[in-house]
Amino acid sequence: MDNIDRKILAILQEDATVSLARISDRVGLSQTPCWKRIQRLEASALLAPEKLGLGVTAFVLVESSDHSAAWSEEFASAVAAMSGVMEVYRMAGDADYILRVVVSDLQSYDRFYKRLVAIASIKKVTSRFVMERIKQTTAYDIKSQPSPGAEPAPVSPS
Repeated sequence: MDNIDRKILAILQEDATVSLARISDRVGLSQTPCWKRIQRLEASALLAPEKLGLGVTAFVLVESSDHSAAWSEEFASAVAAMSGVMEVYRMAGDADYILRVVVSDLQSYDRFYKRLVAIASIKKVTSRFVMERIKQTTAYDIKSQPSPGAEPAPVSPS
């Protein structure tokens, strides 16, 4: 992956609706080679963060000692702005939040961790590092789901 590929990915991550003409103009390629690069990236790098030099994925469980609305808003805003945070969820159960963090290496994770624990009123942080990604998809199973408001299919007696 070279600098042009990285520029293309950055453009597409910012706005996936950008026209091919605009992308090719911004990266300094004609449309055909730009389109070929996009196809190659779709087939490989978009689903393989390690190909981008992002080899460490961690799920980070955060327990808070403060459950006020003001703290929750401040925490959510701070964490959402942190580099490497791919997803943030407020949870029920033992952890108050779970984050999916993707960084280049353990040193980068340590820097992330130090920024995270500097946020006030965090009671506990537990990190779980991914050893192997078995499945990853962004496609929802919409074919087997009924349309909103549709009557459920009748169940036939056995």
